[in-house]
Amino acid sequence: MDGRLIFHGIDVSHQRLVELTLLADQCKPFYDWVEQIFQQELRSTKVLDQLLQTASLPDLQNALTMCYTARDDLPKLFDGLGRTYPHTRACYYFFAWMIRDAPQQRLAPLIQRIVRQSGKNRVVVEIEVLASLIYDYRGNVRSFAWEAVREIIIDRLEGSRRSLKGHQKEVIVRTALLTAFQTYYAQYQNYGIYADIAMTQSQMKAGSETVDVVARLLDNEGRQVRRVLVPIKTRETEGGGHAHLFSRDLSAALSTMRTSSPNDFIAVILVAKNWSPREVEVLSEQVDHLAFFDLSPGEFVHFHAVEQGRLNTFVASILQGNFVKRA
Repeated sequence: MDGRLIFHGIDVSHQRLVELTLLADQCKPFYDWVEQIFQQELRSTKVLDQLLQTASLPDLQNALTMCYTARDDLPKLFDGLGRTYPHTRACYYFFAWMIRDAPQQRLAPLIQRIVRQSGKNRVVVEIEVLASLIYDYRGNVRSFAWEAVREIIIDRLEGSRRSLKGHQKEVIVRTALLTAFQTYYAQYQNYGIYADIAMTQSQMKAGSETVDVVARLLDNEGRQVRRVLVPIKTRETEGGGHAHLFSRDLSAALSTMRTSSPNDFIAVILVAKNWSPREVEVLSEQVDHLAFFDLSPGEFVHFHAVEQGRLNTFVASILQGNFVKRA
């Protein structure tokens, strides 16, 4: 299944929906974490939907404060391009998405005016405003269950994607890498031997080579310990002598990247039609992980289950500290 829907030779696929739902599903660990914080603060076993529907205004403010000020083993929330938000920004968007449209364009300027007029800290104002919005409008919303929130998040992610510029292939790969980290977090409620992870906002340089997607692995002080470097290599043409030259050039680039970043993990995403299995094998021996998609770049729309599972296993081994890097 390549995700395409063809009628009488016409492609009517809605691939953007597939991408957005994959991203939205990775917000579930954040939702579950918020639910746990509310349960702890309100001393209740009720689900988040019930707590948001019934809590008093002071209780809502206290629970939101606990979410904002938490420091350890924090989940991730992200924009439509799969780029992670800082934690306080993630909390703001999570609750604002549920209760107010256009939190950045419309609500944020109002909050800034309140900050100026009241002299209060911005985070304090955000918490007061969000708690009041939830308290006053929860009867209109009716449901804060994950199924309802997921639909809202899909819509918000689509809106943020329209307002941002990015490369499609980077979004696909960033989503897959984020999925791997979120899968681990959902199981263990932490990032293993690292205190936190951060997905970079754009391409980065490793020596003279450009890396499309980068995840930073951080310690308790927020300092970078290592990185997961994920270059994306695609080729339109099929096989042949030019393919060998491309493999040779790619091999040289990976060697340069390894030399300039010996402490980092390197995972290559290779998208090319009818590539030589031997060429792929040679390249895989140079890196810590390689995902090969026997597709033309235009057909590459998401990670299929097998490659996502392999990436999940690779990331889990890094976070558990038992992955042996290639020399």
